[in-house]
Amino acid sequence: MSALGELATLRRKGPKGKVTMAPSERGDNKAAIFFLAPWFVGLGLITIGPMVASLFLSFTDYSLLQPPNWIALENYERMISDVRLHNSLRVTFTYVFVSVPLQLAAALALALFLDRGLRGLALYRSVFYLPSLLGGSVAIAILWRQIFGTNGLINQVLAFFGIQGQGWVSHPDYALGTLMILNVWTFGAPMIIFLAGLRQIPEMYYEAASIDGAGRIRQFMNITIPLLTPIIFFNLVLQVIGAFQAFTQAFVVSGGTGGPADSTMFYTLYLYQRGFTALDMGYASAMAWLLVVIVAGLTAVNFLLSKYWVFYND
Repeated sequence: MSALGELATLRRKGPKGKVTMAPSERGDNKAAIFFLAPWFVGLGLITIGPMVASLFLSFTDYSLLQPPNWIALENYERMISDVRLHNSLRVTFTYVFVSVPLQLAAALALALFLDRGLRGLALYRSVFYLPSLLGGSVAIAILWRQIFGTNGLINQVLAFFGIQGQGWVSHPDYALGTLMILNVWTFGAPMIIFLAGLRQIPEMYYEAASIDGAGRIRQFMNITIPLLTPIIFFNLVLQVIGAFQAFTQAFVVSGGTGGPADSTMFYTLYLYQRGFTALDMGYASAMAWLLVVIVAGLTAVNFLLSKYWVFYND
């Protein structure tokens, strides 16, 4: 029997001539729904449910100890005059717009180096990817605080050369920079993605460019970068979203206080303080939705601008 004949036997006409699924196909769909049911339950209870609840709480005065009291837009109006919130936004935007490009540049540079076919490439990839796995952990944040502390490793190295060090994490001019360095150091994940993208660029493009007399820099600017723009865009979107969610590093390094003169008061850290320290959960919920709007807005801008600089090799 032909394939078309077998397909015909699996389907039958309904009372109005509509094609319906055979019993075996309906059974397969039931099995798929059964296996997907835990995911849908988790989506509803763990993601959608809390989001809807937080949206409701953002319009209330809620302290976790008493029932929520509806106050409409008062929480959002408070944001206009909240100086610490404005500072946390400034710190967070500075952190994102400085550390993310540096992180992507470091990841791309190392991916280009590893793409040269080194021996033991798998080991190098694992070693360089490790900081991405541990960068957001409490242990790494504590280690970072010790390295950049008054008696830390950095100051010991500087003292060896006769340079007087200082408490890098306790100085308002340098505390945020140390956290940026920590974020740049966790370049492993985008590096792996860049390396995979580099492996997909056909070698014939470079051979043709070499025949035409193009050097390595010109090949990089005219071949590698244009063909890698979809990967750059993908990494950019992911890292921007992740940077806005940074919390552990600032919380541990600053001891949960926001650092000297609130220099490391990330938006997420201030949200945590309002919600779980001041028990102002209604205001914290409003802050959370403001963060959602900011991240969604920047992501939309990235997608709108991508048509001007992202090139797809169709």
